[in-house]
Amino acid sequence: MKKSLLSSLVLVLMVTIFLAACSKKEDTTPAASTAASSGATEAPAAETTAPEATNAAPVDIKVFAVQETGTELNTNAFTKLLEEKFNAKFKFETVPGDGAKEKRQISLASGDYPEAYILTAYIDQFTQADVVKYGKQGVFLPLNDLIAQYAPNITAAMEAHPDLKAYNTSPDGNIYGLVSYTQCFHCSYANKMWLNTTWLDKLKLTMPTTTEEFKTVLKAFKNNDPNGNGKKDEVPLSGSKEDFGVRLIPFLMNGFIYDDDRNYLNLVNGKVDTAANKPEWKEGLAYIKSLYDEGLIDLGAFTQNAEAFKKIGENGNAQILGAGAGMHPAIFVNIDDGNKYSKDYNAVPPLTGPHASFATHDGGGVTPGAKFVITNKASKEAQIALIKMVDYMYTPEGQTNSSSGKEGVIWRKPTADEKALGKDVAAAFAPIPQVDGAAPHNTGWSGMGHFYQPKEYRDSWVASTEIYKSSGYERRLYDATLLYQGHEPKELFPLWAVWVDPADADESTMLQTNIKNYIEQGELQFITGNKDLNKDWDAYVKGLDNLKLSRYLEIMQKAYDATAK
Repeated sequence: MKKSLLSSLVLVLMVTIFLAACSKKEDTTPAASTAASSGATEAPAAETTAPEATNAAPVDIKVFAVQETGTELNTNAFTKLLEEKFNAKFKFETVPGDGAKEKRQISLASGDYPEAYILTAYIDQFTQADVVKYGKQGVFLPLNDLIAQYAPNITAAMEAHPDLKAYNTSPDGNIYGLVSYTQCFHCSYANKMWLNTTWLDKLKLTMPTTTEEFKTVLKAFKNNDPNGNGKKDEVPLSGSKEDFGVRLIPFLMNGFIYDDDRNYLNLVNGKVDTAANKPEWKEGLAYIKSLYDEGLIDLGAFTQNAEAFKKIGENGNAQILGAGAGMHPAIFVNIDDGNKYSKDYNAVPPLTGPHASFATHDGGGVTPGAKFVITNKASKEAQIALIKMVDYMYTPEGQTNSSSGKEGVIWRKPTADEKALGKDVAAAFAPIPQVDGAAPHNTGWSGMGHFYQPKEYRDSWVASTEIYKSSGYERRLYDATLLYQGHEPKELFPLWAVWVDPADADESTMLQTNIKNYIEQGELQFITGNKDLNKDWDAYVKGLDNLKLSRYLEIMQKAYDATAK
C-alpha cells in the first residue's frame, strides 16, 4: 500500500475514529450497555483500567508490528497503559506499511522472530494458509487453552458471533491466531463507483442506471468540456490496480455476471464454479473494451498505483476526473474540510446490464487470516500477558483506547442531541476532530488496535448528518452503501470464511495464484486489444483448463462443503 493511500486511511480514521479498512478505510466503556439497550448483540463487559496488582518484574515481550504514520509505538499512550495494566514491557520490531508483507515473511524465515505479531489487517496480516502452516509447524501456538483460562471477553465474543469463531478456528480445531473482527458495512461492498454529479448537472444528464447509460455519460464527460476550461483534458473514468475497490472491471462486469474481485469464484445451486470462462464474462469484456477503445477509460487505470490515481483526482490546474472506482472517494480526492472536489463525487448504484445488476460483496468486511499470533518464542508469562491484553481489547473500553486513543483527546461521550451512525442505535462515542496542523496525539494504535468491532459497536459512534463535512464522512459512506446492499447474488461463495484442507493447502495456493494471474492478464489483453475476443477466446478458455481449473474448483468445493456443514 502506497504512502498516499495510507495518508488517506489515517485521515479517515482520525475523522471517523472507527473507519478501517478501507480503509479509509475501525473503536470502546459505555458501549456495552448502549449496545444492549439498542437491541444489538451485547458486547463483552468492560473491565477497569486499574493496573493489576503485582510485585513481579515486568514481562519482556518482543512484538512485530506495522507502525502507521502518526504513531510511535514505543512511546504511545496505549502501549504505556497496557504495560502498566498487565505488568509488561514491549520491545517493538516496527516496519512501515510499504513492504510490510515481505518484511514479515523475512522475519519468520530468519528463525529469529519475536514472541508475537500484532498486525494491521488492512495493510498486511497472515493468510489462512499461513496460519495453518505455521500452526502445524509449532511456530504459532494454539490459543484455545489460553483463551479458555484467561480471556472471558474473547470467549463471550465468539459465543455471540459464531462467524467470529469460524474465522479463528482452523480445520484441526485449534485457534492459532485471531482475525480483526471489524464489521465495516461500507467495506463489505468495496467495489463502488463515484461519479462527478456536478458535471452531470452541468451537462443536464441524470444518474446512469444501465451500462449503456453509463457509457453515454462518460462520452459526454469526454467531449462536452464539463470543467469549462475550453480544453479536452477530462479523464472520464479512472481507477488503480490495488485493493479497496479501485479496480474498474468488477463494477462494470457486474452488469453481465458476478465478479467477486478476488478469485472469480461463484456458487450456483451449491456448486463452486468460475465466472471467468462464461459467455457473459466475454460479453462484459467486450463492453469494457468498447469504453477503452473510445478513450473513456484512463490509459493508466489498470496499471497505476493509488498515488497516481489521486493525482488525477486532485489535478492542480483543473478538475479532470469524471468517475473514479473505489471503496470511498478519499482514495482519489481529499476529504478534509476545505477540500475542493470531495462533494462532487457521489455513488453510482449498481448498473443494470444485459444479464445482471450485481454488487460485489464479501459478507461483512472481515478479512480471513490472523492479525495476532503468539509464537513458540514466548514464555508462559508472556503468553498469559499477551492474551489478557488482547482480551482487554475485546471490551468497549479497551477497543476504543486501542484503536482510537484517550477519552478527552480523541473521543468524548456524546451529547443528548448527537446522532449515532446506526439507525435506532443510541450514541456511545463521539470523535474529537483533530486541529489542522496539530501534531499526532499518539494515544492509540490505530489499525493495529482493531480487534473487536462488531456492527453494533461501530454503529454506536456519532457521525454528523452533514455528510460532505469530514465529520459526516462515515455516514456518507454508509448511505452510499445502502444503494449496493442486496445486489449480491443469492448464493455467494464465502471465500473469506472457508478453510482449505491442510492436505490441499499448498496445491490450492499454487493453483489459485496461477489461475488468478491468468484471468487478470487475460482481462487486460482482451480489453486493450492485445488479444482478440473473437479469435482468441477459445484458446483463453483452453488455457484455464490447462492450469487445472477443474482441480482447483474441486478443492474449493470440498472446502465449501466442509464449511457449510
